[in-house]
Amino acid sequence: MSESADKVVRTEAEWRAALTPEQYHVLREKGTERPFTGALTENHDTGNYHCAACGALLFLSGAKFDSGCGWPSFTIPAESKAVVEHEDRTFGMRRIEVTCARCGGHLGHVFPDGPASHWPALLHQLRLAHL
Repeated sequence: MSESADKVVRTEAEWRAALTPEQYHVLREKGTERPFTGALTENHDTGNYHCAACGALLFLSGAKFDSGCGWPSFTIPAESKAVVEHEDRTFGMRRIEVTCARCGGHLGHVFPDGPASHWPALLHQLRLAHL
């Protein structure tokens, strides 16, 4: 394992050992969970949302909004460099995937139907994040 303040690099075996099976599926295999099943979907407590894989600060609770989609949604990352956006053309769709800038863990997708003038991220996997 290689870890610095900027990047966390682990083998797939190391990720499997460090994460629960569900976390591994979502963060490393770009999986998802069913809508409205996540513990953080209806959470409105003040706090910070960190990557479950590497602990990087991703979002602040003040940026969380109820999109009605069944997954935690945020208007903007905690810092502009906290997440990285990638074009995703899987499943016959054209979307923007969001990953953790520090470890590359899959966080979800950005959709253009959030609140006006905001970064409308529908981040499916944040139920796996630490509050």
